[in-house]
Amino acid sequence: MSTTESRLTAPDPAKPATDQATKETLEDYTLRFAPRSYRRWTPMVVATTALGGIAYMADFSIGAGIGLAHGTGNALVAIAVAAVVIFVTGFPLAYYGARYNIDLDLITRGSGFGYYGSVLTSVIFASFTFIFFALEGSIMAQGLKIGLGMPLWLGYLVSTLMVIPLVIYGMKALSKLQVWTTPIWLILMVAPLVYLVATDPGTVDRFLSYAGTDGEGGVNTASVLLGAGVCLSLIAQIGEQIDYLRFMPPKTEANKRTWWTAVVMAGPGWVVLGALKQAIGVFLAVYILAEVGPTAAPEPIQQFRGAFDAMMPSWMVIPLAVALVVISQIKINVTNAYSGSLAWTNSFTRVTGRYPGRMVFVLVNLAFALILMEADMFSFLNSILGFYSNCAIAWVVTVATDIGVNKYLLKLSPLQPEFRRGMLYAVNPVGVVAFIASSGLSIAMYFHALGDTLQPYSPVAAAVIAFVLTPLMAIVTKGRYYLRRTDDGIAEPLLDAEGNPSGTTYDCHVCHQPYERPDLAACRTHDAVVCSLCLSTDKLGDHVLPATA
Repeated sequence: MSTTESRLTAPDPAKPATDQATKETLEDYTLRFAPRSYRRWTPMVVATTALGGIAYMADFSIGAGIGLAHGTGNALVAIAVAAVVIFVTGFPLAYYGARYNIDLDLITRGSGFGYYGSVLTSVIFASFTFIFFALEGSIMAQGLKIGLGMPLWLGYLVSTLMVIPLVIYGMKALSKLQVWTTPIWLILMVAPLVYLVATDPGTVDRFLSYAGTDGEGGVNTASVLLGAGVCLSLIAQIGEQIDYLRFMPPKTEANKRTWWTAVVMAGPGWVVLGALKQAIGVFLAVYILAEVGPTAAPEPIQQFRGAFDAMMPSWMVIPLAVALVVISQIKINVTNAYSGSLAWTNSFTRVTGRYPGRMVFVLVNLAFALILMEADMFSFLNSILGFYSNCAIAWVVTVATDIGVNKYLLKLSPLQPEFRRGMLYAVNPVGVVAFIASSGLSIAMYFHALGDTLQPYSPVAAAVIAFVLTPLMAIVTKGRYYLRRTDDGIAEPLLDAEGNPSGTTYDCHVCHQPYERPDLAACRTHDAVVCSLCLSTDKLGDHVLPATA
């Protein structure tokens, strides 16, 4: 199929319905493969942008909550266990996102879930973004209350509304924001910690010997697993990392070292910084515990107010603590709002065949977050995260196992990712069954349905069941439900000689915009090609290729 042929094809009557979708998705490639022509950033700029979102303050609260409840020893082991799981499962996902320039939902479609099956996980990911938006917004509201005397309800509203102007635009705006604010954030976070350790070594001893509210002090399995379950709620963060990593440049012989460094650092490597922040949260909570009490100690604004108070004049303490909290909240919540809007839009478009615009779902996501904040979610943070982590673990482990085991070891899952409608079955039982079984059973365990003894093991159950069932289902089904067809009707290969997605462009028959080869498939009814989003919004299925035997 040549470019000239596709341009000469008669206009499609569905074109007006796709105008808004086309215009908006060409800014940040919502729901699409990110083309080579748009990916102009260096690997390190992409990595810095991706890591900018890790500035969130929730880690300090999560670490503090675990440490105060179970003691420093249990907290540090729990943090380490969760970090290892997150790194191992995040690596294959980050690689696929960066190598093939697609987000986690598009990866999930072809990694065991099917075209409509991954709607389940899109909703899970969207929930992750508004839960953590609410958490960060709550932390900012606490800062505004201490710094400006602003009521919490108003602080929640301010922290929500201020993000909207920043998230209207896609990667171009977000990359500038993250690159310029990261050095300021790092200095404000690291300086007080270094000062405390250097000037008062006794703080380290008190931190290491803290036994927790149960007073037992020793490391025990139940406490470690309960703490790790809370930390593992962050496993879905890899989805937000991939929302940036999909804009990586092609991997070549010349840039492969930098490319791999950026992918590992900004992909699974985010958890290294996350784990360090959780440990710092325990340290600061123990440091200020006697002064503010166990209720306020998990609040980052209190933690950094206490740390800054030890190293600088009193008049600077509150402004700097508030500045740190506000910068952190903005850096992560533009990512939460952006990624959440992509996930909601993706699900809605596939289910209804309509694209209402990403900004609609920015507002939907922010509304959910605001409701959680006004309901004082911060006071029952660990309960929310402990429950949510079971769903997130089941999803990420299922996809990671499909890539690592089903694709590379068993060879039952297609090695090249596929996301286009018509190429995939609506539902693939491999991922869907593994996900539903692992999340369902682990949630039942979390709510004591299988007894109090097994309750702490719910995150372990989610990971183990997903890891076992994913290849088992692939073997049982013989990989039958991955691809509805293997030929997309275009003669040119999807990948170039170096294994990167092809940069050759064709014009879409429906919206008449040029798209690169991986974003297109042949049209069922015309001698032309159709882009992936126009296939998604084709309510009648006129352009969707039929299944092959």
